[in-house]
Amino acid sequence: MVEIKDISVNRKMSLRTALSMLDRTALGLLLLVDEDGKFERTVTDGDIRRLLLSGVQIDGVLDLLPSIQSLVVSDGTSRREALNLMNEKVINHLPVINELGQVVRILDRKEIDGQILLSTPHMGQNEKEFVEEAFRTNWIAPLGPNVDAFEKELADVVDIKFAAALSSGTAAIHLALRLLDVGQGDLVFCSTLTFAASANPIIYQGAEPVFIDSDLESWNMSAIALEKAFVWAESIGRLPKAVIVVNLYGQSADMDTLLAICNKYSVPIIEDAAESLGAKYKGKASGTFGKIGIYSFNGNKIITTSGGGMLVSNDRALVEKARFLATQARDPAPHYQHSQLGYNYRMSNILAGIGRGQLKVLQDRVESRRAIFNAYKEGLADIKSIEWMPEPSWSYSTHWLSALTLDPSQTKITGMEVVQRLASEMIEARPLWKPMHLQPLFSQYKYFSHDLKSISDQIFEMGICLPSGSNMSASNLNRVIEELRKILI
Repeated sequence: MVEIKDISVNRKMSLRTALSMLDRTALGLLLLVDEDGKFERTVTDGDIRRLLLSGVQIDGVLDLLPSIQSLVVSDGTSRREALNLMNEKVINHLPVINELGQVVRILDRKEIDGQILLSTPHMGQNEKEFVEEAFRTNWIAPLGPNVDAFEKELADVVDIKFAAALSSGTAAIHLALRLLDVGQGDLVFCSTLTFAASANPIIYQGAEPVFIDSDLESWNMSAIALEKAFVWAESIGRLPKAVIVVNLYGQSADMDTLLAICNKYSVPIIEDAAESLGAKYKGKASGTFGKIGIYSFNGNKIITTSGGGMLVSNDRALVEKARFLATQARDPAPHYQHSQLGYNYRMSNILAGIGRGQLKVLQDRVESRRAIFNAYKEGLADIKSIEWMPEPSWSYSTHWLSALTLDPSQTKITGMEVVQRLASEMIEARPLWKPMHLQPLFSQYKYFSHDLKSISDQIFEMGICLPSGSNMSASNLNRVIEELRKILI
């Protein structure tokens, strides 16, 4: 980085010396300052060339430069504002001026033009080998050796017996509901603090969602709220057909407690582990506790197939039926015959090849995300307003996304304001999931809170997800930490 003193010149300096400085620093501009160090204007090689063409000798001085108003920004201008100005004026550098009119630094387009995204795909070499094999053998159409192998390899990784590779995690949840005979007018309990994909398939089936609050221990489904919902359902003679338990941001819910409640009422669990592949609950893989488990390989997940999902179970018959329904429910006949409604939900052989390569580095990706979360905690440890997503003793979280809430008793700034401030510095952060019971689509459905005050509402109101990609550079991580410190201190 060029020091300000190395590019500062005065009007008594010769053109020859100024040209030499331009050549040495290679920045493309100099800063003309007065005797008090106050900025006057920028000087480029074009400015010097024009002086020479006007007859000024090479050993003449810069005093003949006209006074102009150069483009500058004040200290505190956001990256986005500065970049917008650079784009508008087609320039690559901007001096930053303090309250004394002195240049404190130079903004360089190359340094500020990089946006830090929330969670980007992290590809390696293994994926390419499996995809190229599919091309070499012409297994381009849906299904093929990569699909079969991906199912087996993922089942082995999470230690479950059977798996079906599908087009998305949403498709997997939809099929899970079909497999459990959820239909018109049935109740399905579902975590409220989640993405809409957890709840939409309930509506696909014509069923009625009932939303369950979170607890503060894990941010996942509250056993207290779940028990309340079951007592209510029993009192009206309508027990749910299934309970969808969501494992949020890479962390398992307290499955033993939730399973005990569901087993008491003989209601199966669909474990939505779309965000928690690689996580563990009491040493066992997240996604393997329910009757059916769900994983997602969307582009922002801890491993990706670009788009895709997996349905897993220890029940062979369920998984075989899932494969049948996912391939348009074609009956075993020499012609196309259909006795049941089916779907085009199977994963392609190409995408499964990507998944096989990604699966080989799953643990590396988990360790990277955990390291990012710990770096945030360490770098922001002195900021009292931050409360990090808890990790109970029974949990091994992937920290798919590094999530926090702000304590309103310690700060007046809201989570959304922090997100907006970071966006102005070209850093993508997001609020936590807006609870389903607060969504216009689902607002008419019943909701059971953990306590008198909804926990999920509190988490949403003050929650933030920070950039967490496993391929995030140390410099970008430090940049996020520095900007958060500016905002919160």
